[in-house]
Amino acid sequence: MYPNHPHSAGPTVSPQASTWAHSPVPTPPGLSPYGPPARHPWEIPLLVLVVVITAVTYVVAMVVFLRGDLPYWAMVVLAAPILIFVARGQMYGTQRVNGIKMSPTQFPDGYRMVTEAAARFGMAEVPDAYVVLGNGRINAFASGHGFRRYVVVYSDLFEIGGQARNPEALAFIIGHEVGHIAAGHVGYWRQLGMFATRYVPVVGSALSRSMEYTADNHGYCNNPTGAPGAMGVLGAGKYLVGHVGFDELADRATNERGFFPWLVNLLSSHPVLTWRAAALRDRTRHGRLFQRPDYIYRDPNFSFTNR
Repeated sequence: MYPNHPHSAGPTVSPQASTWAHSPVPTPPGLSPYGPPARHPWEIPLLVLVVVITAVTYVVAMVVFLRGDLPYWAMVVLAAPILIFVARGQMYGTQRVNGIKMSPTQFPDGYRMVTEAAARFGMAEVPDAYVVLGNGRINAFASGHGFRRYVVVYSDLFEIGGQARNPEALAFIIGHEVGHIAAGHVGYWRQLGMFATRYVPVVGSALSRSMEYTADNHGYCNNPTGAPGAMGVLGAGKYLVGHVGFDELADRATNERGFFPWLVNLLSSHPVLTWRAAALRDRTRHGRLFQRPDYIYRDPNFSFTNR
């Protein structure tokens, strides 16, 4: 994953699972002198394939239109540039009028995390950040409209008074979302180029998973010790995150075999949680898109231990 990361080491197998608390942390990749967070190697080839599929679909729809026929699918494809523009504008407008904008006085911890992540990734502008009502849902996302980029964090990732129950996990999640922006995932032209593959199984979901791994690399760069907490809160929720053994979760990526676990990952827009945890623990290789990890990895220089 990071060949020049001094804490990369060969794989070892250990029977002992641990929880998400941490030992002393090495300098995360992405800071000088290690360079920026790694982009998943499948992302750009899959993006090129997806853009080609979209372009061909658009040309076919145009030919159909010029011949005097306009089925529903062709109407949707030809209207895609306007539909995407309007949808992005409406989403951004919703955050502006309903979301609570992070600032030095509103959710200051989150505001600081967004600012630090943007600086860490060398971004010229700090994206706007909003908190929206979660109603029990654990989620966050990044998007944009025009030249504006923004991050949205659901309120359940914060506690009363704007204090995060697990600030390291929140820093990882915010780094992940800011990473989507830094990696160019939320731009209008990319979203337009990816339009047709929303209706093509496997290819579109594979591209999405590669982008999520890229964003996870940014999240890890921003706060490596927050990775286990982030996986724990996604799996068990904000109240039970402390009961999740990160190594045990990651080990299951190797142990959970069979056709249907493989199929669930193949059709998912995000890597399944076990594979995702294994990729975050193993910094010597990129996360798997199609095949489960084939061995259990332990880094002797970077371990997560009990508090």
